[in-house]
Amino acid sequence: MDTASPQLSRPVSRARLAVLLGGLTMIGPFAIDTVFPAFPVIGQQLGGDKVAMQQTLSVYLLAFAAMSLFHGPLSDAFGRRRVILWGIAIFTLASAGCALAQDIPQLLAFRAVQGLSAGAGLIVGRAVIRDCFDGDDAQRLMSHVSMIFGIAPAIAPVIGGWILGFAAWPAIFWFLTAWAFAMWLAIALALPETHHAAQRVPVSAGSVWRSSSSMLRDPLFVRLALAGAFNFGALFLYIASAPAFVLDLLGLDEQQFGWFFIPTISGMMAGAWMSGHMAGRISGTRLVNIGFALCGTSVLLNLGYNLLADTPRFPWAVLPLPVLAFGIALVFPILTLAILDMHPRQRGAASSMQMFVGLLSHTMLAGVLSPLISHDALWLCLGSGALSLAAWLLWRDYLRRTPVAPAANENAPAYEPTVRM
Repeated sequence: MDTASPQLSRPVSRARLAVLLGGLTMIGPFAIDTVFPAFPVIGQQLGGDKVAMQQTLSVYLLAFAAMSLFHGPLSDAFGRRRVILWGIAIFTLASAGCALAQDIPQLLAFRAVQGLSAGAGLIVGRAVIRDCFDGDDAQRLMSHVSMIFGIAPAIAPVIGGWILGFAAWPAIFWFLTAWAFAMWLAIALALPETHHAAQRVPVSAGSVWRSSSSMLRDPLFVRLALAGAFNFGALFLYIASAPAFVLDLLGLDEQQFGWFFIPTISGMMAGAWMSGHMAGRISGTRLVNIGFALCGTSVLLNLGYNLLADTPRFPWAVLPLPVLAFGIALVFPILTLAILDMHPRQRGAASSMQMFVGLLSHTMLAGVLSPLISHDALWLCLGSGALSLAAWLLWRDYLRRTPVAPAANENAPAYEPTVRM
């Protein structure tokens, strides 16, 4: 594999980066959500019950979380482009392996390999953004990438349902194989190296341990990482529970997952657009507070409906979720850029640790909490609301502890209130 590339010698087009990095970030959601409509038929053909099929998601996320600690440090040491290319290549082969799996253990094994490699583009891509842009420009690009990323969970289950309409379930994994290969070609041809050799930091197991442990000992880093993880977790709990929520609770069929995903992810895309539009117009702290206020509004609407309704029905059971997604999308870019700038010489490692914290949380939600409560719409609502509340409390505690005045300059770069150099 030819992973050599020229050093970056001119400014990178924000539009080109948005398309390339957005396409990379879609790999992860595609690997999760396109498979949801096929859960019943895969379980029937490979001899797996609902719990076994849920574990195909948990294994993927656990492997993703474990390897997420290394993608960033590897890119700090060897360059962003090389790590992305190798990660996508391995994901492509693993997706083909899933398509060829003959039983549940084989499927679980290849799903684990998918998880080990899928994070390269998402994690390293965030570092690429911060390599190339500062301040409001970085927030705008992060928001644009989030908008493209948001398309994937909306269309992935619809694509999965369509594929099942004319082909067997392995065709879903062949689709993932083709998408990943197309992204490998695009990165190989169009993405230059953004992390110069003079800026690279040697990597070893010891250095990964030291950088990771130092970040986990930083109370401000931990608060922001957990706030982001719990805030998105409020929505991810519904995403992980989508088969039960859509098929069992709402009574829809495998071709109707879009009625849940499209409104929800549309809310996230709108919030990402608004975050980019407001960059430089209001402070990051104010925008995050607005985002959390919208999340709280969604929780109250959802709770009120589920307390009053005997049985959840579409569209009323779904309507609060786009509001939740909109609020989450306002919060995410600002928290992410602040985390990256806490460790400016190790942005890859910082991105890895943020992803690790988030994925560990999401793995627990998918593997433990979702199977326990996804049979009951009210319990789903309460679980999601508790996660939103925890995220907001962590954010408020962070503001109380941060040494930077959060509202000192309303015209400052959008993430400045949370930066600590």
